[in-house]
Amino acid sequence: MSKVLVINGPNLNLLGTREPHIYGATTLADVENGLVAQGKALGLEVSCFQSNHEGAIVERIHQARGEGVAFVLINPGAYTHTSVAIRDALAGVAIPFVELHISNVHKREPFRHHSYLSDLAEAVMAGFGTPGYGLALQYIATRLR
Repeated sequence: MSKVLVINGPNLNLLGTREPHIYGATTLADVENGLVAQGKALGLEVSCFQSNHEGAIVERIHQARGEGVAFVLINPGAYTHTSVAIRDALAGVAIPFVELHISNVHKREPFRHHSYLSDLAEAVMAGFGTPGYGLALQYIATRLR
């Protein structure tokens, strides 16, 4: 089984209660449980990680290489627009990744239009809501075949 690491950044632990008009009512636990189940059906071993701390995300990315992770699915949250450290970690481990956003960041505030990760990503998904995670995992499964 190929290993896929799902990383969620700051404030995504509040899914289901945080600005439901933007992010919906699905919780992070719902998303993660669905991805693990979908991963099994696709022949993937999915593990999930969430942190509100940039350094913890960087360390988890570093750890992924030693674990043989084949692909990363990352919703970096606000770190999308600010974190050179997360960008450098992803570039440093050279694990392919999909960048995901629940909302369409291009319909939001101008500062959300720039990503430090997009030019390194295999694909970028934005605006599909929480179902976007499953779509991204399907894409990853196809890429790993």
